[in-house]
Amino acid sequence: MATVAPQDPSSTPFDFGAFDNEVRALVLDTAPRLFAVVQEYDRGTEYADGHVAAWGMAYDDGTAYVIGVGGTVAMSLGSPERALWHYGRRKGIFARLVWLDPGAGATFARAEAA
Repeated sequence: MATVAPQDPSSTPFDFGAFDNEVRALVLDTAPRLFAVVQEYDRGTEYADGHVAAWGMAYDDGTAYVIGVGGTVAMSLGSPERALWHYGRRKGIFARLVWLDPGAGATFARAEAA
């Protein structure tokens, strides 16, 4: 019975395509989820209006990083929902999270953006 000698790794051509696929999968698996903090005014009336007040990234451990539009406010928070208190505490302002799903648009449902 003949035995096959192990191949010298330096003589095996490196598969850049397979490695690139692994790197892309790693990035997709570890990417934070993106969301906007939207402030709404006169909600439920004919004068209703709103704007994006901040953008955030939610991490797998439940924490979030939020930066206000314009970059003047930056926060590390225990959860994305904590941003609602910061941006919705003034009278007449309602804040909510809008989860961004680059493949399918934006959604108000956190689970749908996953």
